[in-house]
Amino acid sequence: MKKIAILGSTGSIGESTLKVVRHLKERFRVTAIAAKSNIDALEAQAREFHPELIAVYDEQQAQILRKRLPHIPIESGLAGLNAVATHSSASFVVSAMSGTIGLAPTVAAIQAGKNIGLANKEVLVAGGALVMELAKKHGVHLLPIDSEHSALFQCLEGQPHNAVQRLILTASGGPFRNFTPEQLQQVTPEQALRHPTWNMGAKVTIDSSTLMNKGLEVIEAHWLFGVPIDKISVVVHPQSIIHSMVEFVDNSLLAQLGETLMIVPIQYALTYPERLPGTLKPFDFIKYNTLQFLVPDTDRFRCLNLAFEAVKIGGTLPCYMNAANEVLVHRFLEKKISWPEIASKLETLMEKHQVTPIRSLDDVLAADVQARQETGMNS
Repeated sequence: MKKIAILGSTGSIGESTLKVVRHLKERFRVTAIAAKSNIDALEAQAREFHPELIAVYDEQQAQILRKRLPHIPIESGLAGLNAVATHSSASFVVSAMSGTIGLAPTVAAIQAGKNIGLANKEVLVAGGALVMELAKKHGVHLLPIDSEHSALFQCLEGQPHNAVQRLILTASGGPFRNFTPEQLQQVTPEQALRHPTWNMGAKVTIDSSTLMNKGLEVIEAHWLFGVPIDKISVVVHPQSIIHSMVEFVDNSLLAQLGETLMIVPIQYALTYPERLPGTLKPFDFIKYNTLQFLVPDTDRFRCLNLAFEAVKIGGTLPCYMNAANEVLVHRFLEKKISWPEIASKLETLMEKHQVTPIRSLDDVLAADVQARQETGMNS
């Protein structure tokens, strides 16, 4: 039986992971769970799955949960997240906490020799070279949980590295794919949170509307698969049935496709290298009989190009971009800036950033703090 720890158990990925555990209860046991502050969901999960350890990042919420669950150790803060990530009985850690908050515990899990199911894009966006070097040093497998990266992982399985010509990530295009620049000026948070295909958290959903989410995925794919950035491209595919594709040097393509549900990539990461029976119905080709492919409009959706530029320059810039974008997204959700200002303000901040090398986790965290401070002062 594989024992797992979940960082971000109350989010959409965490909840879907628990659905897989319920389905394959003979194969998995949840030994540790962590969340930022949603103690009601944590309590319900604890009563169902009986973890040996719980972490709540918010200390006040942790105190409340301790009173509700006095029989389970409950830790708080970053130390609590690290404790869940390195829990002695877990061999596999699902990293699903949104934002840079998930970086340090994921690094701790790698250093503890845990294999990782990676759903936190920021881990590789902010500290890609560092994280991949640590994974190699500790003999740890990073298995992608994002649907796009799981698709690439499955298409690349068994293929020689020099046979790959191009990685092609698909993007839904978000809810504003057909909006004019004038319409984009009037976009509200409520509109941006209504994604046409996926059910995700607020920050990821806004990133999807600006195409920043796809930009972060491009950076993640670059590090995860060791493919040069100029061999990675994005195509808008509104139906989101093809999750991503690999083009080989003979110009043949392999694509992974299926329903727009996260259960399949999560289960594949948990059971890899096995494939076990799933919960979805057989794919209905008649229902999905039209697939469209379009070139992304990087004039209206500038964040995608900003991500490409960031990884090409390297150093602290991808981390800086990621943190600054996170602050700007929250500003937009608070209705303090407009939707187009997410990209325009981000571009201005990136142009002013003095790029320095990344040599340690401290360098990553310092760049993250700097970005948040400077974005807060200028937005």
